[in-house]
Amino acid sequence: MRSHPATTGRTAAPAAVRTVLGDVPPGELGVCDAHDHLFLRTPRLPGQELDDPGAAAAELRAFRELGGGSVVQWTPRGMGRRRADLAALSRATGVRLVAATGLHQAAHYAPGALEPLWDRLAEVFVADLTTAPVRAGLIKVAGGFHGLDAHARHVMTAAAEAHRATGAPIAVHLELGTGADEVLELLCGGLGVPPARVVLGHLGRSPDVRAHLRAARAGAFLAFDGPSRAHHATDWRLPDLLAALTDAGHADRLLLGADTTTAAARAATGEGPGMPYLLSTLRPGLAAELGEDVVTAVFTDNPARAFASPWPAPAPPGPAR
Repeated sequence: MRSHPATTGRTAAPAAVRTVLGDVPPGELGVCDAHDHLFLRTPRLPGQELDDPGAAAAELRAFRELGGGSVVQWTPRGMGRRRADLAALSRATGVRLVAATGLHQAAHYAPGALEPLWDRLAEVFVADLTTAPVRAGLIKVAGGFHGLDAHARHVMTAAAEAHRATGAPIAVHLELGTGADEVLELLCGGLGVPPARVVLGHLGRSPDVRAHLRAARAGAFLAFDGPSRAHHATDWRLPDLLAALTDAGHADRLLLGADTTTAAARAATGEGPGMPYLLSTLRPGLAAELGEDVVTAVFTDNPARAFASPWPAPAPPGPAR
């Protein structure tokens, strides 16, 4: 497998989760919202930006009061991720936060905005993960509806190179929950990313249990996110989907997240249900259906494995000059 220059002369450290305040042992994540957004800006949601640090802090505190310990923010480059604000929020609320590098679909960027980065995406992603003042802990990419366009393939190729350099997990937006087979064929079959380093998002939006079982058997992590979103398959389908995967022996591949994408969807300052809903309503309901052991795996044990990496140790100093 081809190595990246960033790994030259380095040795892997014990597995850790890279948060905005530094690396932590996986077991310190606690109860985790595995896919959410505290800040987000896109031309596809004009006037619905997540850009208020005070509102983000209120949401995190509400989540924390219910036992939440960590949130993985999937907002990638160029979409208002505000890493310095993430670090300040983590300090103020006590919730561990994981930030993202990577890119979303082309439609989420102004025309020409990506051109300066296009031929050096892997380098940019690696810098975000390893040398930025506030470092990312995962690489976000995105597929299309039932397939991959040229933009997605280019970004995923760069993400795979950045993964090889750092070990960082790759989190994938599946458009309306579709295209998991194509994503895994490219990332794992073509580009050599281990399936256990891939997190597939939005699977609940397409309640195709056969596709879910194929992805789980391949070894990827499966994220079910955005509960109670009126225009998606929502809560009433979720227990059956998770039960089918659990019955097939894949409880260790499952993740849950709120995927809050607009200010109105927040609980503390909007119309909800927001981030706290995961723990106030969804968690006890799933515990009654699936058992406490499964719910503990989904909210605590699985995120600790999905988002931990053996990050390369800093390169030793070179010879004196």
